Amino acid sequence: MNKISKRKNEIQLTDTEAENILFSNVAQIVEKRKFNAMSAANSQIVLMFWEIGKYINSAVLGRERAEYGKRILSTVSTKLVENYGNSFVEANLYRMKRFATVFGDIEAIVNFIPFLSWSHFCEIMRIKDKQARLYYTKDAAERQLGIRELRQQIARKPFERQEIANTQLSENSKVPFNVFKDPYLLDSLGLKDNFLEADLENAILLELEKFILEFGSGFAFMERQKRIIVDGDDFKIDLLFFHRDLRRLVAIDLKTGRFKPKYKGQMELYLKWLDRYERKEGENSPVGLILCTEASRNQIELLELDKAGIVVAEYWTNLPPKEQLESKIQSIMAEAKERIERRKSLETSKEQRQIT
Repeated sequence: MNKISKRKNEIQLTDTEAENILFSNVAQIVEKRKFNAMSAANSQIVLMFWEIGKYINSAVLGRERAEYGKRILSTVSTKLVENYGNSFVEANLYRMKRFATVFGDIEAIVNFIPFLSWSHFCEIMRIKDKQARLYYTKDAAERQLGIRELRQQIARKPFERQEIANTQLSENSKVPFNVFKDPYLLDSLGLKDNFLEADLENAILLELEKFILEFGSGFAFMERQKRIIVDGDDFKIDLLFFHRDLRRLVAIDLKTGRFKPKYKGQMELYLKWLDRYERKEGENSPVGLILCTEASRNQIELLELDKAGIVVAEYWTNLPPKEQLESKIQSIMAEAKERIERRKSLETSKEQRQIT
């Protein structure tokens, strides 16, 4: 059998092993360069479409009547298709025009362009809210989502649910913004009706990757049923996570049914114990998340849980149809905004009474 050996002490390889290693390493170089080439080509295409849209907006349609603009754009499209292909059909020219309008400053998205195709941006352009567009653009680029994954992500409305959770937080909140959501969509856990808290916990652990994906980036699982002892009494934290970016422990308490005010004291005990005995040097104070099947939102507001480092969120084990989900999210958000306005009004009235 032939051997390959350059030095006496070097590991010897057969011809077949050496060929496999050589092929594997060369293939890695090829794949890397192919990806870089495709990424560079994609970036140039996206930039080209933005420049075309910008030019159409400023140099042609911006100074002419709408009817004239439509007519000339149709004619130009026909000529462009003849010379450069179907990428320049009239509908796509209008998309380019909108692309340059929606993303007026190319610098705002230039860092995302290497990771997102024109099709990605066509999906993102449908989103009306500017902050939501930025959220989904950043998320798709960071996780390198495919078109199908991006559509699913937009349909599940993580940004909007994050905004609902943020409405719980006041200026003196100990909970950081943009970390939690409300509600959480746990439809991937496969829970049946009349499940118990233990069933929910087991389902989460069996589908931990999907659970963390729903929660968002940065969460790392630490422990289940974390045992703590206070004055000889045993307590158990259902799930304990660590958020790497925020450098803090996150205690999660799972409840079936409606939120109850007594859950606040229970979570406060967990957080104070973790802060004293588990918090390491350089870490921030722990925060808590109470997950319920139904949130008592007025009670949560009155209890000011965020000042104790606590967030409450609903979880849904069945994903409603798209239209129903959108309606529910809009309804919850509208109610949350009403509570914020009411709270601000009460605070203003109190300040005015103090002045007089």
